[in-house]
Amino acid sequence: MPFSLRTLGLAAASSVLLSAALGAQAVSPTTSLSGTRSGESSSVSRSGQSTPFPKGITTGEIDAHLKFLSSNLLEGRSPATRGGQLASAYIAAALQNAGVAPGGPDHSYFQSVPIDIVGADPTSLHVTASGKATAALRYPDDVVVGAGSAVESSAARGELVFVGYGVAAPEHQWDDYKGVDVRGKILLVLVNDPPVAPFTKTMDYYGRWTYKYEEAERRGAAGCLIVHTTERAGYPWHTVVGSWAKELRMLPRDPSLPPPLGVRGWITDSAASALLASAGLDMAQLRSQASSHDFRPVATGITMDMGFANHVRHMQSENVIGVVKGTSLPDQYVVFSAHWDHLGIGPAVNGDSIYNGAEDNASGVADVLAMARAAKSQRRSMMFLFVTAEESGLLGSAWFAQHPTVPVTGIVANLNIDGGNLLGRVSDLNALGDRKSSLGPSLAKYVSPMGMHLTPEAHPEQGHFYRSDHFSFAKVGVPALSIGAGTDFVGRPKNWGVEQEDDYTAHRYHQPSDEYRPDFDLSGAVQLSSIVLGFGESLANAPGLPTWNADAEFHRAGSTSAAMQ
Repeated sequence: MPFSLRTLGLAAASSVLLSAALGAQAVSPTTSLSGTRSGESSSVSRSGQSTPFPKGITTGEIDAHLKFLSSNLLEGRSPATRGGQLASAYIAAALQNAGVAPGGPDHSYFQSVPIDIVGADPTSLHVTASGKATAALRYPDDVVVGAGSAVESSAARGELVFVGYGVAAPEHQWDDYKGVDVRGKILLVLVNDPPVAPFTKTMDYYGRWTYKYEEAERRGAAGCLIVHTTERAGYPWHTVVGSWAKELRMLPRDPSLPPPLGVRGWITDSAASALLASAGLDMAQLRSQASSHDFRPVATGITMDMGFANHVRHMQSENVIGVVKGTSLPDQYVVFSAHWDHLGIGPAVNGDSIYNGAEDNASGVADVLAMARAAKSQRRSMMFLFVTAEESGLLGSAWFAQHPTVPVTGIVANLNIDGGNLLGRVSDLNALGDRKSSLGPSLAKYVSPMGMHLTPEAHPEQGHFYRSDHFSFAKVGVPALSIGAGTDFVGRPKNWGVEQEDDYTAHRYHQPSDEYRPDFDLSGAVQLSSIVLGFGESLANAPGLPTWNADAEFHRAGSTSAAMQ
């Protein structure tokens, strides 16, 4: 019989999993789901001392969650695997044990998320050019391509048309398409935003690669290739290859959307430049032209032919949802989120093939679980959302945003944690999106009496705001922040935090070495989770609602602010 903790029932799962993880802490598999809060039990730190903190969150409970969720038993928490099922069942059991009511359909903790897995057969793959230029592009040295939807065979053939940055932004009076019909064409697009006013150094959504494909679909293109440079993308070519030269995961296609691209992908700047040069076109000159308001699409006279067979599978994963109902405004919600998935089992590095994802993002899940346990009823309801398949492209949060378990117009704000603080207390926070809505100034005001401040994003041109689950909420009009530790660590030298961040990125990010360590300083995790919970509670009790800034690319659907006061 296929393994499924769901067949055991959550009460049994709570006893089996939580007793293993929480050790001596009291566990009751029959905790009421009425919304009444469980008692505040103290935790014991590794030093053997009880470690209480504001909001009643302790290092011990975060340590227990973190240690279990990042253990080898969960095999890297890949969605729709045994390890992924263990992770989602554990989270639901922890919510139940804490007395947090289920927030999924049919009074369950789970929201099913359908995910299509599409893998191109490299032996069948071809990307060729004819017409004014003749070439057979090498995969993955020159180009990487993938399916635009979950189909058995992907193909796109048409003239290559250079469309600059592929941006149509009426609020900026910028339109790279100028009404040119690109239906059935293969679009060649530059990554990031145009590097001129009104665009700023901070990337907005028009600069993200996902937008380029979405706009190409709306225009009826057959395919789209994005020109990669490390400087403008913010990551090297091997990162693109690592993300694309494998099975791709996607949500089932919404039938209300335009027809999907036949093929989408990336091309190196050197390969694109050589191809255009063969047709008498200069990439440097085209890039310069694309930085002008007056740019118009350039037909290259090159015919691209791209195609490959696919292996298609369909799977189900799940978001996990708990709710603490509000007292006077129960139909309005502050949503706290963290993704529970990681990369599963992959290529071995130094003999280790389990990608445990301790910091990314067992730490965030541990924080939000502790917050859910400590939360008290406020005027508005509070939802604790643990989403799947973030590593596959924010799929779990996108599914929730498209199929919310409560009306999206009732969601006041989203506060996301993607990477908890495992290094100790800080005097600053990093809040992605702090300059897009009133949430940023509100958070800064909230932490100021604590002697803390918000640190500006180090690399705003790389568009980190669009790379985590809070972005799925922003796309449907909900003001959102992703909140994490800054780099100014208490009691550490000035540059210590930056050095630790760089070391993690270089040696542990998306590697098997992102593992649990007994020397984590979880006082920082307690600080972060206490702040995020406290700030969320302030939003749950505030007389007004968060609002988008006038220059933000997002707006509340249906102008709900007035209706929700």
